[in-house]
Amino acid sequence: MLYAPFRLRSVFHPTDFSPASEVAFAHALKLALDAKAELRIMHIGQAKPQWDKFPHVRETLARWGLLPPGSAKTAVGKLGLQVEKVQYRGGDPVTPLLRHLERKPADLVVLATHQRHGVARWMHDAIAEPIARQSGTMTLFVPPSSTGFVSLEDGRVTLRQIVMPVSHVPQPQSVIHAVCGLSQLVNASDVSCVMLHVGTREGMPTLSLPRDRGWSWTESVQPGDIVERILGSAKERSADLIAMATHGHKGFLDALRGSTTERVVREAQCPVLTMPASA
Repeated sequence: MLYAPFRLRSVFHPTDFSPASEVAFAHALKLALDAKAELRIMHIGQAKPQWDKFPHVRETLARWGLLPPGSAKTAVGKLGLQVEKVQYRGGDPVTPLLRHLERKPADLVVLATHQRHGVARWMHDAIAEPIARQSGTMTLFVPPSSTGFVSLEDGRVTLRQIVMPVSHVPQPQSVIHAVCGLSQLVNASDVSCVMLHVGTREGMPTLSLPRDRGWSWTESVQPGDIVERILGSAKERSADLIAMATHGHKGFLDALRGSTTERVVREAQCPVLTMPASA
């Protein structure tokens, strides 16, 4: 199967200025930097704009050894990175975030999550999940218990073990494309991806897999509860990333307990990349 070239033109990162958001910011910055894309950082609060509290792009790039300390703002542009910082005043962040994405769509949303309690502080009403679902955008969730696969301290990437749940519905081929594209973007090497199907062997979909050097693909078919098996496989392999397609809520019961993807996001100890079936 021939894939269209993977393009990442814009990365959108909502922040609440918390330590958890700093780790998510490192991922957003690294991906936007390597893609030479636009990075939009947005905060919603009831106070007046607090620009000094926004993640410090130049200071971070200097710590990563990519800029001299004290560089001018123009130095960021010379790296091919465009940065926009946006602040809205308000209490409920869902509506302005979605409206912003409608006006200026992004190729990737990077969110810090707080399992069982939504996202950290200002996203305490579990709004990360509806943002990802309603925006229809590829989303990277970074849990507070994880340092992720991009180091905040030096920008180093550790992306070697990936767990990818697969089934016929939703169709996972676009996730394979996205994972390969993101991995190549950050120059990840020696990547091992386990394609996990929870069910029977007959339910394992036939997939077209890139044969890039340094990649290995293995299949795993397991019975049982899908969320437990995904989380168990990720823990067993010390996964750096879980990547999965999602089609949102399928019915009343599913809406009550949360979709499979949302349940995984709430419990995962590593970043989770979600790709809406419609994307």
